[in-house]
Amino acid sequence: QLQAYGGGLVQAGGSLRLSCAASERTFRYYNMGWFRQAPGKEREFVAAISFSSVTRYYTDSVKGRFTISRDNAENTAYLQMNSLKPEDTAIYYCAASQRTSYLTEVAYHYWGQGTQVTVSS
Repeated sequence: QLQAYGGGLVQAGGSLRLSCAASERTFRYYNMGWFRQAPGKEREFVAAISFSSVTRYYTDSVKGRFTISRDNAENTAYLQMNSLKPEDTAIYYCAASQRTSYLTEVAYHYWGQGTQVTVSS
């Protein structure tokens, strides 16, 4: 089970850190991803991190602004979001995958409930 939290309302240029807490100690064996869904749009990939933290991926629109990380001892994944823009407004979801290729939704078996991020201009 995954629980995402940390969303909120922030002004453009501000920062937020999202957290994704897992209830299972097997968390350390899963690759983790963050996705987002803006109003009227399909859910899209944002970032992913391998189970060992060795490999990280980002969608182009967030590169240099967002950082994905994890703490396997705490069973938690994070998404640090800096220099936020109004177009980052969306519901953000965390998800877990055991697949070797994990940049698309279909690779993920478990999903958190989502946390709302709203960036005002």
